[in-house]
Amino acid sequence: MSLLRARRTIARTLALGMVCTAFTYAAVAQHPSTVPVVMLSDIHFDPFHDPAKFERLRTAPATAWQKILSEPDAPTQEKDLAKIVKSCPVRGIDTPWTLLESSLAAAHAQSPHALFVTVSGDLVVHKIDCRFRALVHDATDAEFSAFAAKTVAYVASELRRTFGTTPVYLALGNNDSGCGDYHEAEDSPFLHSAAESFGDDAQSPAGRKDILRVFPVSGNYSVALPKPIVRGRLIVLQDLFLSRDYAGCNGKPDAAAGAAEIDWLRSALTAAHARHEQVWIMAHIPPGVNIYSTTITHVDVCGGHTPVMFLGNEKLVETLTDFAADIRLTIFAHTHSDEMRLLQGISAPAPDNAKSPPKSPSIAAKLVPSISPINGNLPGFTLADVDPHTATLKDYRVIGADNQIGINAKWTEQYRFSTTYSKPAYTAETVASLVAAFTADKETRTPESQAYTQHFMLGGGLKSIALRFVWPQYACSLANNTEATYRSCACPAKP
Repeated sequence: MSLLRARRTIARTLALGMVCTAFTYAAVAQHPSTVPVVMLSDIHFDPFHDPAKFERLRTAPATAWQKILSEPDAPTQEKDLAKIVKSCPVRGIDTPWTLLESSLAAAHAQSPHALFVTVSGDLVVHKIDCRFRALVHDATDAEFSAFAAKTVAYVASELRRTFGTTPVYLALGNNDSGCGDYHEAEDSPFLHSAAESFGDDAQSPAGRKDILRVFPVSGNYSVALPKPIVRGRLIVLQDLFLSRDYAGCNGKPDAAAGAAEIDWLRSALTAAHARHEQVWIMAHIPPGVNIYSTTITHVDVCGGHTPVMFLGNEKLVETLTDFAADIRLTIFAHTHSDEMRLLQGISAPAPDNAKSPPKSPSIAAKLVPSISPINGNLPGFTLADVDPHTATLKDYRVIGADNQIGINAKWTEQYRFSTTYSKPAYTAETVASLVAAFTADKETRTPESQAYTQHFMLGGGLKSIALRFVWPQYACSLANNTEATYRSCACPAKP
């Protein structure tokens, strides 16, 4: 071979190698092993933190709030806020503007290329209705509803300003209402006003149109998740209507609203199943036993008394587990703690010749810690790594602040799921194995149980300490979603 021909052959080989390398890099970029997702919850933004600014906030559009809130607090801020807290007592402080800005900035800095952001409810301050009426004594219901919707709109706008073009998907919580905590009505003025805040991140004009059609009726919506997640679907539920504490704006229980909620959910899941989609569910209030309320009120479950449940019936878990094969993850919040849950359905009867009982359909559930420090906790959020091909939660890490007000706060990693629990992914199978180990470890002796109690409430505090005293009962609540199954776990059989 001549020297010229040899040089040409080498050149062609190098060129081909560069093309192949570039193709490989492009393929990896288009098909990553995981994609980042930010999970926030229980922001509980407090627009009354400096009461001297309230009247301007009340009369200004949400687009003008940022300028007002960024101004220095009034010299009388502490005294003015103490007066409101006396009229509307709460157990701690919620999220002032400084913490809202710090937490959103930290979440974006920790995950600047997130595929999307989830916010699983409770955007506004506790007792927003009481605080509003403490400052506006002759306020009408319509005026309060408008202010509540404007507060939601401001929080939504700050999320989108922080994360830019990254989609932000929001759920409503029990405090996000136009007529008071745990109170709402279908097709209410608040839901109509808040709808615009929820439709901005649909991936298509048709998707936005669908959200604006469905959301004002019930606070629900369904949206396609962005690529590269393969056939991903997020179904967002306003499960306030399913809460055991729910009442309409007239103060009366309304079972029809909860039934309509379940009908809508089943319809949305049926449509997703027909499209062969991989589904995430997001709502605020988790199913199952409310251990805190059950233990703090000394309910004698083993004596035959009924544990306090989060929801009014078991229809939500029944509906979700009917579609367990389609659902990859459920996201809840409400407790302000970092928690694992397993939603378990009722298995079909085993055939007579079966060698082992059939497995119950089950779904992994993740409860996201709160930004609000009202329980004495430090603020925190979750950064997730998601497999785009299977839409499964491969790993996550929890980020927490070192103070409760956000001023000069340092946000650092508290723990990582994969290294703390030595599991390859957060799936129904891995959560089931962890919950079984927690249940067997009655005295929190294993490293996994100790890690769970340590990180349950960011910054420790009384709740994390108290958890160790009720650990057997708490562990039973993680996978036993019904009164009967919880009692069978928490109450050992007598000899």
